[in-house]
Amino acid sequence: MPKNLKQIKEKVLANNPEVRADDIDYVLGERLNYTPSEYELHINDELTSDQEKEALKDMKKLRRGISPQYILGYAWFYGYKILVNRGVLIPRFETEELVKWALENIKSGEKILDLGTGSGAIMVALVKQAQEQGISDLILYASDITDSALRESEENFLKYDLDVKTRKANVLVGLEKFDMIISNPPYIKTSEKDLMDTNVIKNEPDTALYGGEDGLDFYRKFAKQIRSHLNPNGQFFLEFGFSEKEQLENLFKAELPDFKVEFREDLAGKPRMVHGRWMK
Repeated sequence: MPKNLKQIKEKVLANNPEVRADDIDYVLGERLNYTPSEYELHINDELTSDQEKEALKDMKKLRRGISPQYILGYAWFYGYKILVNRGVLIPRFETEELVKWALENIKSGEKILDLGTGSGAIMVALVKQAQEQGISDLILYASDITDSALRESEENFLKYDLDVKTRKANVLVGLEKFDMIISNPPYIKTSEKDLMDTNVIKNEPDTALYGGEDGLDFYRKFAKQIRSHLNPNGQFFLEFGFSEKEQLENLFKAELPDFKVEFREDLAGKPRMVHGRWMK
């Protein structure tokens, strides 16, 4: 007889205590297109032989330490299903707050850059939500340092029918001028690597995670380059590590005295986002 979801979950947990129960629930539920409540309602239902085969295959990958989103081939971000592979960062829900802040400032006809686009999640969410607000005629660019990320972002832009020009670039070198630049750059301190989740270390690309010894390598380069890549009165939105606010404040005061800079906390009350506008 085919197994049910509960039996599969219990077997994995019994033999692999390092696997998180939430990850098992997430993968099994997503494969069957269940909401969390539907998953609980159907957890004792018998699976078809095909469903059981797929579930066991997925659980084998989970036991090997592969992240749930990479097993599924997608992650959810701002309500959009974003294709992901192991060459790109898995988009985080916290970054949705950065998109929401940018949406409060975006205007029709602006030229936008998603810097370090990865999967393209930020661009997809920003533009689709802007369209719902009646904002139109946006000129869209996305850049990344790796070819694999650019390929993945292009798949997502095609999936959501977005006309985005992609560019390979290290920070802003070689790029044009924009009205808005938005980015979730690498900001984890290399000294904090041992504190990271094992799944993250094993699966996600170092280039999207680590920002040098103090986490600020990207921001130093960005601050020196930004004036050459913003139009007058242009603005930027960046995510950063919650322990880095004071250092960033000092950096931007020194490098960008002609910018109005504002910091914002995330829903957990930690400083995580910064907005700068060139007062020119």
